[in-house]
Amino acid sequence: MKPIRGIVPPLALVAGIAAGLVPGATQAQTIAPVRGEVTEAGKGTPLPGAVLRWLFDAEDANAPVITTTSDAGGHFTLPRPARAASRLVVQALGYRADTLAVPATGAPYLRAALRPGQELGEVTVTDRAPAYSSLTPAHTQVISSRDLTKSACCNLAESFETNASVEVTTSDAVSGAKQIQLLGLDGSYSLLTVDNQPALRGLAAPYRLGYLAGPWIDNIEIIKGTGSVVNGYEAISGQINVKLKEPEKTDQLLFNAYANDLGKFDVNLNTSARLNAKWSTVLLLHTDHLGNRVDRNKDGFLDLPLATQFNAFNKWKYLSGKGWVSEVGLGALRETRQGGQLDFRDTGAEAFTQSYGTTQATTRYTGYAKTSYTWPSRPFQSLGLLLTGTDHDFTSRYSYGYQTLHTDHDPSEPFYFVTNPSSRSYDGRQRTGQATLLFQSALGNTAHVYRTGLSFLYDNYDERLTAGRRYVIETPADVEAREHRTRRELVPGAFAEYTYQNSRNLTVVAGLRADRHNLYGWQVTPRLNLKYDVLKNTVLRAAAGRGFRVANPIADNAAVLASAREFVIAPNLQPEKAWNLGGSATQYFTALGHPATFVLDYYHTEFQNQVVADMYTAPSIITLDNLAPGARSFARSLQAELQLEPLKGLQVKGAYKYLDVRTTYDNVLLPKPLTPAHRAFLNMGYASAFDKWRGDFTVQWFGQRPVAHITAAHAHGAAQEYSPETTPRYALLNAQLTRAFKRLELYAGVENLTNYRQPNPIEGASNPFGPTFDAAMVWGPVYGRLTYAGLRYRIE
Repeated sequence: MKPIRGIVPPLALVAGIAAGLVPGATQAQTIAPVRGEVTEAGKGTPLPGAVLRWLFDAEDANAPVITTTSDAGGHFTLPRPARAASRLVVQALGYRADTLAVPATGAPYLRAALRPGQELGEVTVTDRAPAYSSLTPAHTQVISSRDLTKSACCNLAESFETNASVEVTTSDAVSGAKQIQLLGLDGSYSLLTVDNQPALRGLAAPYRLGYLAGPWIDNIEIIKGTGSVVNGYEAISGQINVKLKEPEKTDQLLFNAYANDLGKFDVNLNTSARLNAKWSTVLLLHTDHLGNRVDRNKDGFLDLPLATQFNAFNKWKYLSGKGWVSEVGLGALRETRQGGQLDFRDTGAEAFTQSYGTTQATTRYTGYAKTSYTWPSRPFQSLGLLLTGTDHDFTSRYSYGYQTLHTDHDPSEPFYFVTNPSSRSYDGRQRTGQATLLFQSALGNTAHVYRTGLSFLYDNYDERLTAGRRYVIETPADVEAREHRTRRELVPGAFAEYTYQNSRNLTVVAGLRADRHNLYGWQVTPRLNLKYDVLKNTVLRAAAGRGFRVANPIADNAAVLASAREFVIAPNLQPEKAWNLGGSATQYFTALGHPATFVLDYYHTEFQNQVVADMYTAPSIITLDNLAPGARSFARSLQAELQLEPLKGLQVKGAYKYLDVRTTYDNVLLPKPLTPAHRAFLNMGYASAFDKWRGDFTVQWFGQRPVAHITAAHAHGAAQEYSPETTPRYALLNAQLTRAFKRLELYAGVENLTNYRQPNPIEGASNPFGPTFDAAMVWGPVYGRLTYAGLRYRIE
């Protein structure tokens, strides 16, 4: 669908931003919009989702199209067009359209009563919204609910498989955890939000992509750059906003079942109810289980850990119809994992010294309450309050071999060491509370809008990393200080954001926030986003901003626990701070008679300070320290993407990405391990008439990437000539076929069609307690080809 010009993003239901709602459309010139309600004739029942648009005379046929939709209570607000119009068309699926006469002046309140019409047996989708929004000031890409059905999408990690902007990687060859990269930086530098509120932060980072089930998700917004100050100060490379199913809009019932040839199955059940015109609720349930021991590469280790997860989330929403909107949500999760060698069984502490094994157990509770009020006479003015709380508790244990000096050595011979089988544990608990008060209004008219508010963050961290290792010079107090890490953050803050939108082609969003951190003092975060429509279908964007985050050095590098490397964490770690500068050019055009989009973007992230994970300098150790004075750490990302429809029903996306990510290690600027400099992407999706058959084919090509093997030798004397070892280039091919019926969809697919595998994903697998064991240098598939099948059953 071509972008609609003459419309600027909505500013009327702004309480929805605080409440996690998506606003409708408005116009910068609007002073006295037309308001009203749409009901069913004879019953008075509100009709949500009715489409309203201005009807112009023939001489004004080229006037910008201005539309809106009615909300859950049937209410609507529609800006008046710049050109005169006196008729309003009202349409709703299953009802006869109606045309209303509108007074030329004043602020009328209209009532439309639609009569039921002939029901449609099937609806054919002839146009789709472009993935790259033409309206948002920030560079935003949307993964729609339709896109999420192009692959299995059992959880959030798998939701990016048909997307070129976000890379998903396997953390290590033992835990099976997934991580994302955005603009070449690890997922910890991108703010993950759920319904526009920060979520799955801190200690949840290692496994967080598995905590959101794919069928729960309505859509995903990928925002490159630092974004808005309203969402906090932690976004450095961008924001990934996951919108969950809304109680009043989602299917009454959605059942999804999935199984693959590894023996893993997923089951999801979504159910919603509209209790009355004001109250609605949705219950989201998920479970997955893998109990089959699989070792396809014959290295003696499980290719994927045995795992079981139970996950539930419940939303309740209240729409008063008079400006008040409230929402409450509660969630609970329990997950267990067990990995390692095939013969490992978790029978107690001694089991970890007999065979290599890992175990993880997570218990997580979340809750939130959101309330907003929109002034009925001033739909651009609102006040919202958001309260959230999280309790995240986990335990984990890893087999671990460490070396000690042999006490029975010959004094005439060099010292030598012996390896002692043992285990190390990493346990933690995070309790988080957040509160945000947000007010929005306009200055004169809606061409000038401001948002301002107050926030408060409470974070309580309690971590313990125990490796059974004691140094001769250490006292018990020293050991306790080294192994036990606690941190309590109290961060009150204030923010303000101003948005200017003219009625033609310019949007400016300037924001500033100031936060008083109890541990690190005042932190000031400025951000700026510009959007300029050069031509009707040409959009330029520029963004600049600063991000700030307190690192969690162990959780951020949890994959390294599956190795013989020792953690050495420097004292007095400082917060990570970085500037992000960049922009994009988006061109919408017509190719072969169908809409097409070309996007080119470039972003540069420069760190003022970073907690650097150094595995180059001393390969047997991971050193975590602040960026040295005079050192640099940066990430450069260049991406070009083309989306077009060469034939009716055939959607094609192709992209190329170049990444230059470097950090100073031991006074040498080296590429970051496991980040490919080049990546190419191709996705083709075909849908037959009425979407009865859908086929999708995806190719991902990865260029060489540097690795930091535990056996690598770093020649300090020739540091400038040191060049890390690199991996081979390879490609992954995925395919899926879907057959849709009235309420049922059957799908089957293949991942990694060519059965490509990393030759040795676990270094030193034959001696897992030895000094060269390392399962953290994973750059390719571990288990090879995967086939799967599933079904979706829904009642709308």
